[in-house]
Amino acid sequence: MSSDLEARIRACYSTWSRSYYDEYYGKDASYPPVQRELVKELLRDAGATSLLDAGCGPASLLRELAGDELRLAGFDATPEMVAEARRVLGDRAELWEGSVLDPEAFRPGALYDAAICVGVLPHVPPEADAQVVASLRDAVVPGGLVVAEARNQLFALFTLNRYTYELFRDELIRTDDEERLAALRELVRMDLPPVRRGKQGEPGYDEVLSRTHNPFELRAAFEAAGLGDVRTLFYHYHDVPPLLGPSAEASLALEDPLDWRGHFMASAFLVAGRRA
Repeated sequence: MSSDLEARIRACYSTWSRSYYDEYYGKDASYPPVQRELVKELLRDAGATSLLDAGCGPASLLRELAGDELRLAGFDATPEMVAEARRVLGDRAELWEGSVLDPEAFRPGALYDAAICVGVLPHVPPEADAQVVASLRDAVVPGGLVVAEARNQLFALFTLNRYTYELFRDELIRTDDEERLAALRELVRMDLPPVRRGKQGEPGYDEVLSRTHNPFELRAAFEAAGLGDVRTLFYHYHDVPPLLGPSAEASLALEDPLDWRGHFMASAFLVAGRRA
């Protein structure tokens, strides 16, 4: 990733440090943070006593784990996020600045029972996925747990909006035939979802690299890195395509990380594996 691209991502998050947790994890979040319970369950099942959060943000997950007798550590590329994490956690976690694209940010040799990476992979260019997964693997003890979260690329088959158009154009039919693309645009809502812009003039989430991942390909990346017992767990279901106005209550009733429909009806997923 170029230094300019990484600087734009840091700028995107620089004004989010105080509000990010409330927007995505707080009681007024637009959808309950079901991934939090999935991560907690994975950590309990793994018997983890120490955890590294790579790209910890404002301690969105670490603050929820601070009372679970875990040795906590985390890092983030955005200074404002690290400052907020320190404000929230005090001395309950070791925190530092660093990018997941830098293997040294993982502090090689300081091994943990588990390493998680949530909300970060959308900002990692495709060519760096394998390195990030390898760094997560190398951060845990033999048998240790690795968990990475991603936005679900296949969800675009369900959305019937500009995400659908982009998936067909770039990944499925892979065409630059303008006549066919124009016909495709007529079939979907190109004005949805609204582009997320910055709060104070900085680039917004949809104005920096914020890609989705194919769950089959991310699972394969885990396996290629030598991780075993690899599982894909889907979350944030939508009971109908977003343009039809999903019901939060009906969508929550669908939440099942192992339901095959999650490949298409869930907007995000976790991949979990164990170091050999």
